[in-house]
Amino acid sequence: MKEHRLIEHMIKLMKIELSRIDKTKEADSNFIEATIDFLRTYADRCHHGKEVVILFRDLGKKKLSDEHSKIMHELMEEHAYARRTVGKLETAKESYIKGKVESLKDILMLLNELVEFYPMHIKKEDTQFFIPCMEYFTKQEQEHMIQEFWEFDRQIIHEKYQKIVDKIEQSLSKDFTK
Repeated sequence: MKEHRLIEHMIKLMKIELSRIDKTKEADSNFIEATIDFLRTYADRCHHGKEVVILFRDLGKKKLSDEHSKIMHELMEEHAYARRTVGKLETAKESYIKGKVESLKDILMLLNELVEFYPMHIKKEDTQFFIPCMEYFTKQEQEHMIQEFWEFDRQIIHEKYQKIVDKIEQSLSKDFTK
């Protein structure tokens, strides 16, 4: 749940940027790119990743109440929705950078969707799911999960920068083949 606080902070910054875009009628592509990176790497890969890969996996081995099972499936669908929305935001940003000014309305719409989505999603996880679901686990199981969370986080940085290096290598190899 601690990770939610950082995501909420980013959402506040996104709201400020939405106001700025609304006033200036211009998007800051660097801000949008940083937002996409944050939502993909931190919110989705790191935060949602731990939920899906570790917490949901372990909850899948337990006899969940119908309510908790339903919420877990809803959360998985919400994660997929967030990924799709961030993908659309990246497409709109790329289009905007290429000079398609009409993409600004898509950027505004998608940022608004994400700003509205995340607080509701976080509230559901915080109040209806995470704390109640800890009762399914013994203290030892909870401690083991926390250790897995730390290991999962440790790997994220390596994944991120491996992708960056691969992308740069691909770009450079295209330059040499021209």
